[in-house]
Amino acid sequence: MIDRAEKNRIMQKSSDDGEFWMEFEDFKTNYDKVEICNLTPDSLTDDTKRKWEVSMFEGSWVRGSTAGGCRNFIDTFWTNPQFKLNLEDADDEDDQCSVIVALMQKNRRRLRKEGLDLETIGFTVYQAPDDEDHLGKDFFRYNGSKARSKTYINMREISERFLLPPGKYLLVPTTFQPHHEADFLLRIFSEKKADTLEMGNTIEADLPDPPMPSPPEEENDEEKGLRRLFEQISGSDQAISARELQQVLNGVLSRRKEVKFDGVSLNTCHSIINLMDVDSSGMLDFQEFKVFWDKLKKWIMLFLSFDTDRSGRMSAYELRIALKAAGMHLNTKLLQLLALRFADSNYDIDFDDYLTCIVRLENMFRVFQAMDQRKRGVVSMNFQQFLLLSMNV
Repeated sequence: MIDRAEKNRIMQKSSDDGEFWMEFEDFKTNYDKVEICNLTPDSLTDDTKRKWEVSMFEGSWVRGSTAGGCRNFIDTFWTNPQFKLNLEDADDEDDQCSVIVALMQKNRRRLRKEGLDLETIGFTVYQAPDDEDHLGKDFFRYNGSKARSKTYINMREISERFLLPPGKYLLVPTTFQPHHEADFLLRIFSEKKADTLEMGNTIEADLPDPPMPSPPEEENDEEKGLRRLFEQISGSDQAISARELQQVLNGVLSRRKEVKFDGVSLNTCHSIINLMDVDSSGMLDFQEFKVFWDKLKKWIMLFLSFDTDRSGRMSAYELRIALKAAGMHLNTKLLQLLALRFADSNYDIDFDDYLTCIVRLENMFRVFQAMDQRKRGVVSMNFQQFLLLSMNV
């Protein structure tokens, strides 16, 4: 038993808070391992003023967009979340930079009740280029890692300490297998202050203005053929409705053997008209139809460049670079939402969903750019404007 004087010295109190005391010999008999938890790497007994600098990011591995798996799966590894670390100042003691990387899975104890166990996780560190855009497959194919977690393991948190030369580094946290979902917390500790950011976190679009219409007498053979097609479909009103657009798209695309699809839906055609209908008539005149047709040819070629097996589908993991090639840059959160919306159970996107996705995105970008007259990246709208916008996209 501990006498009263010793209890007072160590400030021992009897309260129902989970704290307990035991004889050291009993402790040695019943335990063989001690883990001391601390929120930061700072010493529990260190009185010096120097503290570790901490950067913290929360993220998710989502099937079809950011659950790319480890480096063994090179086709999807690059789609994992990427974080850039800029180490400018070396430690006081030497010319190296001390870095601790801690990767934690979130909410797994709660999910265990639903039958989900801990994922096998790890991370890899690369020398980073100056670019702040999300790096693609070729970078990881031709560049080796500079550091990594010792192993991939199914623990709640893993951490490693590294000594790295000053420079720019890319950190890629992953699950071991692709298509495995989890939320994570990434913490980066450094002795000296370091700049950190999530790669590819910008939202922007580079969309060219539509070309000026050509007078009928100056149309080339392709434009004349397109006009004849338009006149056959539009009839006497010289305008194409959503259903007429669906008819012409399904008729023309079905004759292109390289494009395999089950048909363009009426909803997709409504989205196309909302994008191209400059005069708000609810239909497309010839010039609007012509501009759309030029866009469609580019979008088809873009889709085919990712539909390598000509199955009529592209991998949802390729959506980031497909949209970038179309002039639209989205951050990780938006890409995750698009994958959930448009990808099927095999993480593929068919042509109709691809077309719907790209048309709606361009429509949203153009509407926002038109409303953001001061180019501040912020727009203001009332509830009616919000409803009208939501119904027309």
